[in-house]
Amino acid sequence: MDGASTDGPTDESLRETRTTLYPMQAWYCIGLLIFIIAVFQWISFFHSKFTRGRQMSQNSDPEQAYLHHRHGFSWRRIPLALVNAYRVITFRWTLEIGNSYSLTMAEVLVTITYMAFLFGWAFVNTTDLEGRTLDLTYWGNRAGALAASQFPLITALGTKNNAVSFITGISYDKLNYVHRMMSRVVFILLWVHAGSEVVLNAPFQPFLEEPWLRCGMTAIGALTILIVVSLRPIRAQAYELFFYVHFVMVLTFLVCAYFHAQYDALTYWIYPCFIIWGLDRLIRVLRLVLFNFGFKSGSMDATVELLSDDCVRLRLRRPFYFHWAAGQTAYLIIPSVSRLPFEAHPFTIASIDSNLSGVLQEQKPQGQKTTQISIAKHALGPSTPFWKEVAFFIDVRKGFTARLKEAALKGNTVKVFIDGPYGPSPNLESYDTSVLIAGGSGVSYTLPILLDIIERVRNGKSRCRRVVFVWSIRNADHIHCIDETLIRALQLAPPSLSISIRIHVTGAPTTIEALLHSYGLDGDITPLDDHHRSEIVVFPKGKAAERSQDSLLALESVKLQKGRPDLPAILRDEVEMATGRMSVSVCGSQMIVRSVRGALRFPVCSPLSVAGGGPSVTLHIESFAYA
Repeated sequence: MDGASTDGPTDESLRETRTTLYPMQAWYCIGLLIFIIAVFQWISFFHSKFTRGRQMSQNSDPEQAYLHHRHGFSWRRIPLALVNAYRVITFRWTLEIGNSYSLTMAEVLVTITYMAFLFGWAFVNTTDLEGRTLDLTYWGNRAGALAASQFPLITALGTKNNAVSFITGISYDKLNYVHRMMSRVVFILLWVHAGSEVVLNAPFQPFLEEPWLRCGMTAIGALTILIVVSLRPIRAQAYELFFYVHFVMVLTFLVCAYFHAQYDALTYWIYPCFIIWGLDRLIRVLRLVLFNFGFKSGSMDATVELLSDDCVRLRLRRPFYFHWAAGQTAYLIIPSVSRLPFEAHPFTIASIDSNLSGVLQEQKPQGQKTTQISIAKHALGPSTPFWKEVAFFIDVRKGFTARLKEAALKGNTVKVFIDGPYGPSPNLESYDTSVLIAGGSGVSYTLPILLDIIERVRNGKSRCRRVVFVWSIRNADHIHCIDETLIRALQLAPPSLSISIRIHVTGAPTTIEALLHSYGLDGDITPLDDHHRSEIVVFPKGKAAERSQDSLLALESVKLQKGRPDLPAILRDEVEMATGRMSVSVCGSQMIVRSVRGALRFPVCSPLSVAGGGPSVTLHIESFAYA
């Protein structure tokens, strides 16, 4: 009897086996999920490429595109209708938590699933051999081991160059929500582990001298500080504080966690974090060296312009080796402005990687258009920064951006090092209608997309027939940021592409008359008709507008209105008019994003609408906010 009892498993052996095995099993499940996501992502990618090529060949004549009409309900469109219903439910239905947090149903589902999975693995099979359920000795250390097993993945998801993005094709910024969510779930699990240690080792005083305990307490304290500072209200108001605290607290947490994990021989979950972080930094340093050093002096000198009290434009000559796609971001390192020499800040590239700026000089005016096109060349100048340079719009707030504003006031050039480009670029070649919506400096995202669409349509690489460009700004003076660029874009647009530009001013001056009066243009302005919308207007006195902004407002395609845009009405009208595929790209505040999501739910984007020949609507969001 005694021999039989000693040969069987003991509580201690079961605890140790499951503490080691269950984190491994959790990783197998997560790895399988990543593989499945990667398969679907790449299938979708290649299907999109194939479909886009086939659709382009079938719609090679852009004039024929206007002949498409809705033909009523079709059973063949049922799969497409179901896909659109999935998009609405998953990515446009949201859970609102106060004014700060807005989670899509996809994010809610991922969060609940991950929490259930991790806590389920922590508390499953915790009945000891005597029949006591939820034995603390079974799940206490296991909770800590499970949390530690997630550290490498959390670290990878927080880096710019990570294997998960490479495998799945999902950009790092889209994965950043998962990084934050996993960190917070693991934070809770670590406190569960800490609570079990307090109960098991009470009274606690004799263990306070143990190095493993001190390291554990320091680690969880550092993580607690980090979680608090990373909350959206704090992060949004004091980003630089978060930036510094994040670096210090993460380093403290991982170092202390490593020494704490030595007690249970779990360091193999910790040291990969340093390797992953180091590889990402190495790649970024190599990119910095290759992109920014070894070239002629002054090649990375940037001009800083103060466009208004709260907006700065940074411009530098486009290096021949630096290429990007519309909508991508880059990290800027400006040693003379930053507190730390290699402090990097992300900004969306507001210009387009194109040589299209030379087209106007190559065009030969003919007939009665000669005078107006010559006026256009004079008004536009020899070039604009949005085709020939790398340009950024930067909101002036506190810290780094406030110091950048001071540099702009001094009129000095600054040395800039670029790390990038990063992030996705929405491929809109196969869409018939594109709606671009921006708030404030969010135009950095939508403007290059507009320019990219125009260039692709000119080159026969896009089937787009209509573009709606909506920009909401507080100060009408912000129009100066992109006025010349919009005029040139309208001039370059082919006749087959209909462009509507709507600028909404929410602050003073709030009327078109006041805006024109501020520039001494009190006379009547005769706008061009739609047929000649791409030409520059001539004012009654026979002189071209002294400022291109005034020319812009005189174009038939451009409307300036006071107050916030009625986004639901704008989107509803566009959906009703559109056929084929329609994309909506948004970059702005949470208020703008919520309004757009709400407008593109049922019934506007209902399955019945799509099955009846309505457009299949895809939503791209580049939000200002942090979760």
